[in-house]
Amino acid sequence: MADDLREVTDITSICSGLTINIGTINEKTEKSMFLAGKISNELGHIIVLDPVGAGASELRTDISKKILEEIHVDAIRGNLSEVMAIFSEDQKTNGVDANDADAINESTVRNTADLAKNFSKRFGGILAITGEIDVVADKNQCYVIRNGRQEMSKVTGTGCMLSGIMAAFLAANTENKITAAAAATCMIGIAGEIGVSRMKNLDGNSALRSYIIDALYNMDGKSLDKVAKYEIL
Repeated sequence: MADDLREVTDITSICSGLTINIGTINEKTEKSMFLAGKISNELGHIIVLDPVGAGASELRTDISKKILEEIHVDAIRGNLSEVMAIFSEDQKTNGVDANDADAINESTVRNTADLAKNFSKRFGGILAITGEIDVVADKNQCYVIRNGRQEMSKVTGTGCMLSGIMAAFLAANTENKITAAAAATCMIGIAGEIGVSRMKNLDGNSALRSYIIDALYNMDGKSLDKVAKYEIL
């Protein structure tokens, strides 16, 4: 949230993890993101990149690629369309949501897992591709996660929530980053399941957003372990 160049150094220096989210990118925030990223690299801090809308505009795609060229990133968290826009030359999207053709389902999940491992090897960090089924991979292994609810796609910002949570989990578990990233992804999915279970007849996406935040607030390690749904490929 510290996007003023006059305070980026101070704020970044007292944190142990940084999320670079390009959702509201402009000339000012672009400079702040690169400065924060370079300071975090110097300090050995965790960095998670959320390439919001990569593929929707040339600007977003180019900035995402430039970040990966100039800054060491520990993890990328995005939907499949955004990820493909970064690593494939001809990928286009219609906005911040994944294209229908890029949906991860039971028939495509294994191919997506292999793709995620290969992309992870290329940039040297963890790749978390979120959707109906989530795929979290490094170059050696991949977690396939089946927590979550379709209704979460109606709440703007659940992916951004996950990117921030993932940075915190990685910063707290630097010796086991892939498991930390998978746990963060399970956590937001479980929160979505709890949130939907609490909805009443006249509730909509605003209420669901609050229920998701409440579920995250009340979740602990035991409840996370109990209902996490994943397999390792």
